[in-house]
Amino acid sequence: MVFSTPIFLYGFLPLALAVYYLLPRRARNGWLVAASYFFYGWGNPLYVLLLLFSTLLDFGCGLGIAKSDSRARRLCLLWCSIVGNLGVLAFFKYSGFFAQVSHDLVGVPGAETLLLAGGIVLPLGISFYTFQSLSYTIDVYRREIEPTRRFIDFAAYVALFPQLVAGPIVRFSQLAAALRERRETRTQFNQGVGFLVIGLSKKLLLANPCGSVADLAFGSAELDVLTAWIGMLAYSFQIYFDFSGYSEMAIGLGLMLGFVLPPNFKAPYRATSLSDFWRRWHITLGSWVRDYLYHPMGGSRRGPGRTTMNLFLVMVLVGLWHGAAWQFLVWGALHGLFLGLERAMRARFSKWRKTPPAVFQVLFTFVVVSLCWVVFRADSLGEAGDYYAALFGGLELVGPDWWTRSLILSWETGAILVGAALVTWMGVSASQFVVDSKGWKWFVLTVLFWSCLIAMGAQEGNPFLYYFF
Repeated sequence: MVFSTPIFLYGFLPLALAVYYLLPRRARNGWLVAASYFFYGWGNPLYVLLLLFSTLLDFGCGLGIAKSDSRARRLCLLWCSIVGNLGVLAFFKYSGFFAQVSHDLVGVPGAETLLLAGGIVLPLGISFYTFQSLSYTIDVYRREIEPTRRFIDFAAYVALFPQLVAGPIVRFSQLAAALRERRETRTQFNQGVGFLVIGLSKKLLLANPCGSVADLAFGSAELDVLTAWIGMLAYSFQIYFDFSGYSEMAIGLGLMLGFVLPPNFKAPYRATSLSDFWRRWHITLGSWVRDYLYHPMGGSRRGPGRTTMNLFLVMVLVGLWHGAAWQFLVWGALHGLFLGLERAMRARFSKWRKTPPAVFQVLFTFVVVSLCWVVFRADSLGEAGDYYAALFGGLELVGPDWWTRSLILSWETGAILVGAALVTWMGVSASQFVVDSKGWKWFVLTVLFWSCLIAMGAQEGNPFLYYFF
């Protein structure tokens, strides 16, 4: 089920909220679990079993770790959680890819049988709820949190429908108090509605129109330089507004239910460096990777060379987390390489008294990030190579490229990109807009909401991009 569809806005959400507020407080977590499982199983009910498996596994391992005085037993239970969660994730997401690589590169006998796994539809949100559930067991093992003994509370934490499919990736410590006892307020609910409308507007009024332009560009075999750059910029805006829009809708829905979810974006395209970009983009994934991968690998404590290698390896894994394909690995490797280079250059030129103007730094970072998005968006490395060639005038045009140019170079495209750029670099954050509940802002939100309803009727149902990661 998708937040930006009539079935959710007119059906599921009003019913879920109505029943939630009519029930006594002690029964609300149970209702959230039931509603969240229904929400998740809407597309394929069988995948609810995977969600239940992760929940039962980590709930049991968490209790076992807390009760055991044996370090060996605690470590064994931790590895049961790690292998169980990552094993399911690896089978559904990566077995087909690695079987194909094994078959193509080294001819591993029997790899053909695993290729069938590549045809299995990826369960929605499995990358998100697997990491979220796994973090609970690790935190219990590290004695950073006390495990809950109420299964319903833990099930609600793992399956909470606002952030189940595409984050934010929440730690149990961030929701533990709210799961036990929370007080929903009218102010919180109103702010939640504001976040929901802004996220919906980002998806329907900005991300989807930008996506139409990007699809035309990336789906074309003939592109001139200008058209290729417009297509690249359109995708940069699409993925940002699509994912940040989902995150803000999740935050809004959480507030309507009494939960305060962590922010996932902080104006990433205003970053002045690539490291600054990753402090602002998909914040909850970045913090998860930092605490459970980067620091255990040594972080920056073992010298510049090891730090650079750790950054590179972590970013490759981040790329692999996004998808089982070579282009995602290359995307992660590019970011790891650029982060390492940026760190080395910062150390070398740290004695410079003057730094480039902030506007130049923001522009340079945005261009680098956008160029990396090309390989992320492409369906193959070959397609990415052709697109890079088009960006820099190296693609030999032999067909009617004028047709793609005429579809993309229009006043509608210009208006869409200008609007996206203004919101990106001149607009206020959603939290700033929502928290200050002046009357004129609610008028703006009302106009945006009705505009979204019109757009929803005119557009085909487009799922969020990160549903597929």
